[in-house]
Amino acid sequence: MKSLEEKILREGIVLDGDVLKVGSFLNQQIDIDFLFKMGDEIARAFADEHITKVLTVEASGIAIAVAAAHYINVPVVFAKKSKTINVHGEVYSARVHSYTHCIDNNIIVPKDYLSPNDKVLIVDDFLANGKAFEGLIEIAKQAGSQIAGCAVAIEKGYQGGGDNLRAKGYKVHSLAIIDEMSAGGIKFRK
Repeated sequence: MKSLEEKILREGIVLDGDVLKVGSFLNQQIDIDFLFKMGDEIARAFADEHITKVLTVEASGIAIAVAAAHYINVPVVFAKKSKTINVHGEVYSARVHSYTHCIDNNIIVPKDYLSPNDKVLIVDDFLANGKAFEGLIEIAKQAGSQIAGCAVAIEKGYQGGGDNLRAKGYKVHSLAIIDEMSAGGIKFRK
């Protein structure tokens, strides 16, 4: 998505620790019009998949998942990073390492929200090493749900997560793939 690449170059900030800050439009302050353009692009990429639910993880993935689900016209299910008192009953769970936060989370989804009748699209804002996607895939498999594929706003291609998912046979649709990133600049995959 050329317009996303341009927006990253204009508004993105490369921070120490290999972090790309896009808080001005994607995951702190959200450019709603642009968010829904990204959601529409994701929905079009998976238009023939008969998706019944979009699955993501809290918190930054929720906005892009909602935008995609809006155009697919299905509910969004998001995995919580910890069990809270309002989550009751049995849950699906997976252990996920957060690259950004440098911690492990036990993500959970109540069993009421995913089933073998579902075909899910897994959506997130970033794809780096792929751990969040792997955890969400594990949860979908525990539910017996089919996986239509994975969609992401920004993939850090040089970290290998997307390539690993593709090698496992998953359709991965990335709106922008970064092949190199430093304080000196960002290079996108052609």
